[in-house]
Formats: sequence, C-alpha cells, structure tokens
Amino acid sequence: MNEQFDIFLWANEVDEIKNNVSAELFLFNKNYTPFKIKYSDKLTNSVKAVFMQSAVKYIIEESEKGLECREYEKADGEDKVVYRTKLKNVVRAESLINLIENEYKDIATFSDNEYEFKKIKGIIARFTYAGGETGTKTFYIAKAISASGALKGASSWEINGESFEPFSAEVALKMPDDNQVAIVDDNVVIFNQSKFENLFQYDYKSQVIADEKAKELTEKYNLSFAEGLTLNSLLQDKKPILKKLQAMDIAEEMPQNKLIDYADEMQLELMTDDDGSIIIMDDKDLSMFVNLLAEDYYVSPVNGRRYEIKSKKLLGEPDGEPPRG
Repeated sequence: MNEQFDIFLWANEVDEIKNNVSAELFLFNKNYTPFKIKYSDKLTNSVKAVFMQSAVKYIIEESEKGLECREYEKADGEDKVVYRTKLKNVVRAESLINLIENEYKDIATFSDNEYEFKKIKGIIARFTYAGGETGTKTFYIAKAISASGALKGASSWEINGESFEPFSAEVALKMPDDNQVAIVDDNVVIFNQSKFENLFQYDYKSQVIADEKAKELTEKYNLSFAEGLTLNSLLQDKKPILKKLQAMDIAEEMPQNKLIDYADEMQLELMTDDDGSIIIMDDKDLSMFVNLLAEDYYVSPVNGRRYEIKSKKLLGEPDGEPPRG
C-alpha cells in the first residue's frame, strides 16, 4: 500500500483549485468498454458538484468528525471510514483507466441507437487540472448506473405547465448523488464498499485465491496468453474454474508433456507455440486446460464417444481386490 497517498491532503488540494478543473464524462458497459459522451455547458457546474465536489466535501467535513482511511483488504464495514486499495488490484478498474488514458482516440462516442443504454453499467468522470511543476494532474470519480431506471423517450411523457407533452430526449437519467469510488493516480478510494464491489465485480477473497492458484500454475506450466489477458483476471471472471482449482494440489497434477499428450488423445484443440507453451486465448481455452488437469475428459470403451465429466465420485475398490497404490 502506498503510504505516501493521503486522501485528506488530496481533498484539500482539489478543493483549492476546484474552479480550474476541467471534466470529461465516459459511460462504460458491462464489458468495461468506455464510451465518450458530451454534456451541455449548462451542466458543467452540476457535473463538478455531483462527482468531484460531493466527494471532496465529504472527506474534508467528515475528517473533522473522525473520518479515517484504511486498507480495503482489512475492511470490516466500519462507520466513519473510507477504504483504499491499489488500482492494480482491481483488474477491471485498471483496464478501464488504461483504455481511457492510452486508447483515447479509439474510444467511440456513445449513441443509444448504436450501443443501447440498457447495457451501460457505470459512468466515470475524468478531472484534470494544472499541477504546477508536476504538470497536469488527473483523477477519476466513478458511479454505478441503473440503466433499468432510465426513461426512454419513445414511451415517456413530460409535464410542461398544465399539459403532457412528448418527452424531448432519447433517454433521461437520474444521476446518482452518493459518493462511490474515486481513482487517484494508482490508488482506488472506496466510499461505498458494496457499490464498489458491484461496479467493478471485485471480490477480494476470490482474488487472493486466484493470485495463489495463478502463481502455482505458472510455476509448474509454461503458459502463453493473448495480449491484454492475464491468468489472474481470467480466474477472477470464472469462479467455477477457480473453485475446481481450489480442490487440486497443483504440484501433484500431471506434468506439461503428459497434459499435452492427454489433449491429443482426447482430440482436443489445445494450442501450443513454438516454445511448447500452452496458448490461452480466452476463457474457453482456460476451461479446457483446467479440465485436462482435472482429467475430466473420457472416451467410453462402450461406444467410443468422448465425454466431458461434470462431476466425479471416486469409487471404492471392488470386493476381493487389494487396494491400489
């Protein structure tokens, strides 16, 4: 944990320059793909108030009442506490920020006709301001959006004076007014634990297990991943695979050469590169790899067909035969 980061110092710094901060909004969907979205100049003050000033005000005012900042990994649902963790720990948030920072020119502008608002998961505001000798500074404020609660223009009316009139927008949204998540440099500041976990699908306990199993697997097997993928992120996304790995003693599983032979025997398309590393392009490849480790493929001696075994129960030794091993 970066002990140099002080959220109280950061909040006071931002409060001092709040009138000189520029803001840009992005929507992001359930795949954590960002979309640019413009806003009217009339909303500038509202954008700053709802996203930035609300969070900064909370930190400054509550610090005088005993507000503390603690590590998220030690969270216990305490009152008067905001949590923080490293951005690198929150894979989806890190990926989202990387796309905004490094692939900005390729980010599409949102249109409900093209991308469908119902698939949007959240909104994130990027704030920038001059940081003196350190150059431009940037921070983000993210909030979850309930797309199901949005009003669609085609099926909504508005009251104007004494009469109903056609709704004038494609979609209307009530912006969440609670503080949820801030991202400052490589730190994630968590105001609302449950909303943070839902927004970025972050489960600390699962991540610890995923990190442990990823380490064991990469120490024993040579694996090659598609660009942008990591074993840790794939395992976090696929809890059934992670649960299966939890039941295995990786050190005792078959070596790489036997696993590849087993895949050939089962006529499975397990890919390897020129160095003999097993190629993992997506979660389907990972599922096949883990199923091979668990010996979950079987050719019936009766009909010669191949099967994937969903669950196995070890049978006892037949009567009259000595135990094997």
